[in-house]
Amino acid sequence: MQKISSFLGSIAVFVGFALSGCGGGTSSSTSGEKKGSPEHIKAVTGAVDDEMLKKQMSDSKNWLSYGLNYAENRFSSLKEITTENVKDLGLVWSYDLAAVRGVEASPIVVDGIMYATGPWSIVYAIDARTGKELWKYDPKVPKSYGEKACCDVVNRGVALYKGKVFVASLDGRLIALNAVNGEKIWEQLTVDQSKPYTITGAPRLIKGKVIIGNGGAEYGVRGYITAYEAETGKQAWRFYSVPGDPSKPYENKAMEMAAKTWDAKGKYWEAGGGGTMWDAMAFDPDLNLFYVGTGNGSPWNRRHRSPGGGDNLFLSSIVALNPDNGEYKWHYQTTPGDHWDYTATQHLILADLKIGGKDRKVIMQAPKNGFFFVIDRTNGEFISAKNFVNVNWATGYDEKGRPQEIEEALYKSGAYEAIPGPYGAHNWHPMAFNPQTGLVYIPAQGVPIVIEDDKDWKYNSTATAGPHNGVGWNTGILASAVPPKSVPFGHLLAWDPINQKAAWKIDHVAPWNGGVLTTAGNLVFQGTADGRIVAYNAKSGEKLWESPTGTGVIAAPITYEVDGKQYVSIAAGWGGVYGLGMAHSPTETPGKVYTFAIGGKEKMPEFAKVEQKPLLDGIEIKATPAEIQLGGKLYINNCVFCHGVPGVGGGRIPNLGYSSKEKIQDLDKYVLEGVLADRGMPNFKDRLKKEDVEKIKAFIQVTVMQVKQQMEAMMKAKKQ
Repeated sequence: MQKISSFLGSIAVFVGFALSGCGGGTSSSTSGEKKGSPEHIKAVTGAVDDEMLKKQMSDSKNWLSYGLNYAENRFSSLKEITTENVKDLGLVWSYDLAAVRGVEASPIVVDGIMYATGPWSIVYAIDARTGKELWKYDPKVPKSYGEKACCDVVNRGVALYKGKVFVASLDGRLIALNAVNGEKIWEQLTVDQSKPYTITGAPRLIKGKVIIGNGGAEYGVRGYITAYEAETGKQAWRFYSVPGDPSKPYENKAMEMAAKTWDAKGKYWEAGGGGTMWDAMAFDPDLNLFYVGTGNGSPWNRRHRSPGGGDNLFLSSIVALNPDNGEYKWHYQTTPGDHWDYTATQHLILADLKIGGKDRKVIMQAPKNGFFFVIDRTNGEFISAKNFVNVNWATGYDEKGRPQEIEEALYKSGAYEAIPGPYGAHNWHPMAFNPQTGLVYIPAQGVPIVIEDDKDWKYNSTATAGPHNGVGWNTGILASAVPPKSVPFGHLLAWDPINQKAAWKIDHVAPWNGGVLTTAGNLVFQGTADGRIVAYNAKSGEKLWESPTGTGVIAAPITYEVDGKQYVSIAAGWGGVYGLGMAHSPTETPGKVYTFAIGGKEKMPEFAKVEQKPLLDGIEIKATPAEIQLGGKLYINNCVFCHGVPGVGGGRIPNLGYSSKEKIQDLDKYVLEGVLADRGMPNFKDRLKKEDVEKIKAFIQVTVMQVKQQMEAMMKAKKQ
């Protein structure tokens, strides 16, 4: 029984730490139509064109694209709300998304007409003057796609252009909707749905083209980004981030070049190679360069996908393309030969900085690997990089922009605590740059995790007890029985990109806090994991105002002007890959959109308090030690990613250690009969048998028993 205890303990340590510690305003051009009427909506959304999008850099009365403007700096020039009066912010309205999964969207607003998205790629049109729903569009994503979504069934928003609202659905479709009534105009399938591709990101509109990437590198796909004609939906161009099967012709010279940095002995194309481009984009209209951040390798472990080493281009890179035809221009690789899931899909920001006495056009990024990068956006030349959190995989970057890797970080033999871990020092949550303070505001974090080399990994094999192996993941790593030494953290970091150092820092109660907004009113706004939206002084970090949100916040706030008044809105809803298994807010309210303004008088809605969840009890364990150990392997392969370690934590998806006796006794109905298919619960009838479920039940019960014993021992020690 000692071996079983050790086995269960190692699982609890690994997963417990991993989850606790995965243009101008248009008001004057509407010819007197009633605000919010179909005629008004048609006029103001139809006016959103290339010229209006360009003007967003100087006039941010509206919020017309995901990152506010082409530079994606999330800096608003509005300054009615300042450090002096922000204390007087009050609620104007709230809109119920009725969402119980993660809400990651930045709404789009033009002259008081708001478009937001929620889980399952549902689009909401809202009158931002009143909070009244105008229409709702559900793309009816099959709930089975929840199994393919590595990081929750989320969506980060829409794009708006010439009277059309564009949304990408989780199952890989790009859809154009009529901005007035939500009726579908055209739809394009952008992925091969027989492969585990998903889309969670917001499209971008550049020069009449709507551009969208995809995700799925953890499962085994080849990343690419595609541009479609906004008017017709016809494909304009496609750029792949990694080379395909070398026995077939390469799509272009860029892929031919990239292939030289891969070892074909690993047959990288069988697992796709990865490099999915699922979030970060920016555009410089003067240079006519479109920038995109690329993702991790598939599998994460380079020894399996490219055993001879190599940089594995264009993994974990910033790539510049010609937006007219998708032609490669230059790249900079933040993590050559990525070996740790250190994606470079995190927020990209364009800025003009004076560095060393010279004016430089730069692109800035704080990717997962923990270093803040400043790159020349005209040619990809490395300028500087400095770690903004503690790191243990590299000592720094040389003058050519190459990381100085630490040998132990390659986890060739034994356990390695990756710092940062796969959750990243900064994940998708948007950062912001304020040109007045010269500071970048980063939602930094740390979630400890200890990994080991999975020497026996094979593509789509469930032979080893690797994280999520039974649900299609292909990481090539194993959970380690060694506990992490570091502890989880989350903070808002104000970073000086010229001098590469911190200006100030605000500690939060946990990781996985929301994205950031900054304004000309010398303010920074951020939502938090413990269910608040907070305003800080952008220069000093002093907290000036906060409001509860009833749920943890992961999305970024926005601000805009309607009829001469400035508003701040935020879409709140706990979830995402970390939020699936852990929560930190004292309340559990479904997702909502909140809108605030100076003098707002509306009352906040009622918040449902988090109930104390008793651990599962009262079921007789009928299993041998060997069966319990096998049940643990089956649980890790099939259940742990969503449900966590039984009795440890608990997030948006129920922790099975808190389930009722009746539910656990009937577990086979949920696992094998699809009882909760309408909520995205996979049906495991093709993978598991009833006797397998019995072993999983035994594992859950034994684990809960151990957790209870540990809790009782801790309480006893405290009393003494």
